[in-house]
Amino acid sequence: MIVAVHGSPPLQSACQAARFIFLTVGVSTSSWAPMIPFAKTELQLDDAGLGLILLAMGAGGIIGMPLTAYFIHRFTSRNVVLVSGLLMCLSLPTLILAPTPLTLALALFIFGLVVGMMDVSANAQAVVIEERMGRSLMSGFHGLFSIGGLIGSAGVSILLAFGVPVLTCSIIVSIAIAMIVAWQSTYLLRCAEEGDQGDHHFVWPKGAVLFIGLLCFVSFLAEGAMLDWSAVFLKFSRGYEEGIAGLGYSVFSVSMAAGRMSGDKLNEYFGPVRMLQLGGITAGLGYMLAVLLPWGAAGFAGFVMVGLGASNIVPVLFSIAGRLPNTPPRIALSSITTLGFSGLLLGPALIGFVAEASTLPIALAGVAVLLFLISASAERVVFASTR
Repeated sequence: MIVAVHGSPPLQSACQAARFIFLTVGVSTSSWAPMIPFAKTELQLDDAGLGLILLAMGAGGIIGMPLTAYFIHRFTSRNVVLVSGLLMCLSLPTLILAPTPLTLALALFIFGLVVGMMDVSANAQAVVIEERMGRSLMSGFHGLFSIGGLIGSAGVSILLAFGVPVLTCSIIVSIAIAMIVAWQSTYLLRCAEEGDQGDHHFVWPKGAVLFIGLLCFVSFLAEGAMLDWSAVFLKFSRGYEEGIAGLGYSVFSVSMAAGRMSGDKLNEYFGPVRMLQLGGITAGLGYMLAVLLPWGAAGFAGFVMVGLGASNIVPVLFSIAGRLPNTPPRIALSSITTLGFSGLLLGPALIGFVAEASTLPIALAGVAVLLFLISASAERVVFASTR
């Protein structure tokens, strides 16, 4: 359980710094999205080749996340945030400078690796800060990541619209993030892993860690389905033009950011069991609303429900994982983040296979069923964190 304590000024500063760190991770990852068409054109890639190269970023993240547990044990999460954040800034311009498809794949692998390390170490800080502050904070941290995603993609798009060269855009983003990371990391907790003397080697997740990781896999899969399939669904199943169909992911993103920014207060009021139950049911019903009702407006309304429902599932699960008995937070977080990220990476492809064998609405309805399982598992997963 979270023990209520008064936040000292250094702890309050650490909390504020962690919010900035989550914001920068969101900005850096989303700023790459508007740059992808430039890389595709410059390297003369077809869609299949680009899709294959983009997998390198996910591969880097999947490898970097499990390794982070060791680095946190060896150097503390504060230092891992600083080093991985600065490496993230250095690697972003290389995505534009890559002269060949192979070098772009290598640059994306490195970028994904350091982003994954920063993500896990930032969450490790967040767990300890939440514990010491004595109140729910995780949804707010993840809400800043979502807001950073909107800022990064919109900011770079605006710069490009005004004729700023794409390489200059990447350098501007990198400098801004580097300044924030270097400044705010000094306020992070110095000994976030104090008293953690356990095994620092990577271990395969099992027990409660595996169970929570699988629930994260489902939640990330649901988010990945929105990213890759919402526009396709609205165009080919509901008849919208491309420009309107693309707004499906936008309404999902805005509703998810709004849900996360209010999630901490809701978590304190309802508690983690009810939050997971309501979140899974709301997101699942959103998918069902979109696929069962034939009207296009129902699709948009359903995507809003998916964003609101899914918004706080992962933050609540991360908070629970950080408090698992006999499991250091760095190990639990690196394991469940890896499993969750695998859902984001592999989930959309799985949906594509199911859609090919049946229809896309049926595949998306299957995602709804998985989200309902999160609701059904809520009491069990929260009980596992208190044993």
